[in-house]
Amino acid sequence: MIVEDNEADAFLITETLQPGPLSCDPVIVKDGVEACDYLHAREPYEGAAQPDLILLDMNLPRLNGHGVLREIQRDERLKRIPVVVLSSSDAAPDVERSYDLGANCYVTKPVGLHEFQSRVKEIENFWLSVARLP
Repeated sequence: MIVEDNEADAFLITETLQPGPLSCDPVIVKDGVEACDYLHAREPYEGAAQPDLILLDMNLPRLNGHGVLREIQRDERLKRIPVVVLSSSDAAPDVERSYDLGANCYVTKPVGLHEFQSRVKEIENFWLSVARLP
């Protein structure tokens, strides 16, 4: 699951994951409220499959990434889903708060296209090939 309000970043993440070693068809939601609706299978996401991994931007409309992390931690069914924060912020308070709220990893988005794609591939390789997901 990709939680990203920047359409270009969401597209780039999806395109980078497509030729990957595993079949990966991520769901994309554009804000924190939509992410929570999806995770709780609320309208219009009734019957939605629980994601194996969440890539979460911090600076989201309606409900920011920290709010999404809080919501995930409140639900026993959701809190085992690994969450990788993928944010443009490298501010220490954002990093620390994300980990305090249960993030499994915090990655700063690089500015350049090649670096961004490389970072996404590293996330994919670790979380979908190396780590064992619940």
